[in-house]
Amino acid sequence: MTALLRPPDELAHGDFEMVVRRLADDLAIGSDHSRFVGSGIEYAQSRPYAPGDSLRMMDWKITARLSRPFVKEYDTPKRTCVYLVVDTSSSMSLASTALTKHDLGVWIAAALGLVAQRRMSPVGIVGGGERETRLKPSLNRTELWHALEPLRTSAYDEGTRLGDRLDDLVSRARRSSVIIAISDLHDPRAIAALRHGAQRHDVMAIHLMDPAERGRLRAGFFRGREAESGRTFVAHGHSAWDREGSVRTNLAQAGVSYLRLATDEPFLAPLRHFLSFRPALGGGRT
Repeated sequence: MTALLRPPDELAHGDFEMVVRRLADDLAIGSDHSRFVGSGIEYAQSRPYAPGDSLRMMDWKITARLSRPFVKEYDTPKRTCVYLVVDTSSSMSLASTALTKHDLGVWIAAALGLVAQRRMSPVGIVGGGERETRLKPSLNRTELWHALEPLRTSAYDEGTRLGDRLDDLVSRARRSSVIIAISDLHDPRAIAALRHGAQRHDVMAIHLMDPAERGRLRAGFFRGREAESGRTFVAHGHSAWDREGSVRTNLAQAGVSYLRLATDEPFLAPLRHFLSFRPALGGGRT
């Protein structure tokens, strides 16, 4: 399935929706116990037993420790909002493979958004570039398609605002939410913004990479230019110059879940495993 994906902007609206549904179906298989979306009942506290309380609510550990009966209390189920921040800046459109980072990011965001809505989590789509997108989370499927539509087309002259968008989102989201950034993380402010967001929210970073970014291009010295900032640099084709290791460590220290995906590799199985088995590291409660 993933090997046959085409750039999202090449498909008609109906065909785009059909592919997204198939991706969401494949992504949801075997991940029913994932905590990244959906409403749930969370333990709040234990209190002394009162006549009429169900025995199924007994807190046996505290009961045994204090030698008198206690029962567990749980918070009312809440729907967890899911915000998908999709980087649409110019570096996402530069590629050495048929599928660009931008293409892969849109497919991932669309599939994750549909899975989240199916599990009754309102979804908000946020662009990480300069184009405007809708922010308010919704369970309406039509709203999801409308929010994704302006992101489908790639741009070679779009600046990055990923860090700004994340900071704005963190300040607007009053309740603890799930924030998923889908980007190549070229914005110098992105890492700090992700770390800041993890203080209050469950934050994930899906780091997209092109094979050329791993370095070792079998070439001599060359002069390069960063697509968004215009910064020039000199590198050697036999050197490994990606930042994956340092980025992973930096984010892990702040409680941000991290996944690297390359445009020339299958992504559904690693993404499914990541969502199902990652530890719930970040996310303060408000």
